[in-house]
Amino acid sequence: MDEAVVDEGPRVRPTGAMARYAAWYSGYRQAGLPPGRHRGLPSPWLTLIFTLDDPLTVAVHPEPGRGPQDYTALLGGLHTTPALITHPGRQSGIQVALDPLAARPLLGLPAGELAGLDLPAEDLLGPLAGEVRELLLAAPGWPERFAVLDALLPRLAEPYGEAAPEVRRVWALLRRSGGRLPVSALAAEVGWSERHLAARFRLETGLSPKAAARVVRFDRARRMAASDGGRLAELAARCGYFDQAHLAREFRALAGVAPSVWLAEEFRFVQAGVPAAVQAGV
Repeated sequence: MDEAVVDEGPRVRPTGAMARYAAWYSGYRQAGLPPGRHRGLPSPWLTLIFTLDDPLTVAVHPEPGRGPQDYTALLGGLHTTPALITHPGRQSGIQVALDPLAARPLLGLPAGELAGLDLPAEDLLGPLAGEVRELLLAAPGWPERFAVLDALLPRLAEPYGEAAPEVRRVWALLRRSGGRLPVSALAAEVGWSERHLAARFRLETGLSPKAAARVVRFDRARRMAASDGGRLAELAARCGYFDQAHLAREFRALAGVAPSVWLAEEFRFVQAGVPAAVQAGV
């Protein structure tokens, strides 16, 4: 008998102390699909994933030269090339969209040290990674799983210090503007030279301000494309691209494929709504 099709993708905002460090928690559970692959696209968030059933198989990493690797929990830095994730027709887990500037207080190091990397979460979270996953597996539903993250992840926080206020200000402006502010305006806003800003910003996030702006703009565009069916000319104008051709070039550079190809891949097996893995941002 064929396995029943399952496609779940709840998303919630963290509460309590975690609201300071993460934008959202995204659950995903898919089953009954043909084996396939999924593109882990560049985004303005560090990627923290705890799997629930099967391990997460990263077949192609943003970091060149690495072979396939399985993870029960993964922590990834900011990147500008896609990861390729394969699955046997089912996948499940929870993704935490961590603010890059949360790396210092939660992990004890700047996010620049994680740039372009996918690492076992245990390498940075220590035994807490296993404890979190054990409780997630025992939880009866999504609300209870999200509550586990709210309760346990703040235990990582230590007085490691934070990024400079100028870096935090630039990061907030980039996100608020959808990546549409030029580096010259960002540097002027905080009273730094463009060169000094680039060095300090890269240390704290893993990307230069210009690259971060590209990723922020692209992340907004691809999520809008997934939710509205991909009206690309209108989308390009709304997201600050010169035209549809500019959007297509950026998609190829950051996703590895044209927008139409990405949409066809992600929607191939799910007939209604945004696929859970896309909604989750995995």
